[in-house]
Amino acid sequence: MKRTEAREEAFKLLYSIQLMEETNLEEQIDLFIQENNIDDNDAINYIKDIIIGVNQNNEKIEKDISENIKAEWDINRISKIDLTLLKLGIYEILYSKLPYKVVINEVVEIAKKYGDDNSKSFVNGVLASIIKKNNLDK
Repeated sequence: MKRTEAREEAFKLLYSIQLMEETNLEEQIDLFIQENNIDDNDAINYIKDIIIGVNQNNEKIEKDISENIKAEWDINRISKIDLTLLKLGIYEILYSKLPYKVVINEVVEIAKKYGDDNSKSFVNGVLASIIKKNNLDK
């Protein structure tokens, strides 16, 4: 499984977990992997890293999102799909240290597929703001 495909699968699982109020994370990950017949160890490790990493850093990630959206906006106004995409992108850029250009490109592609008409530009804009704020564009 290619990283692009694994990223999309991680998004789907992260999104479903975001919708649940309480969940056993490990159980949800294992169930998702089993139900989707994911047998590539690299993909499984990648998906687990994303889900566990976002969960462990959720408070900091949400703070980053809140600080990089328009002042009149509240994080609770962001669609669950866009919020999930932002969490995925921020985690990969700031915590996994993956190349931000690749992450933004692929997250925007997922936004085009699953989000609404404004998702791609919204997600791109917030992630670009985070890149600038953290001086990663140099």
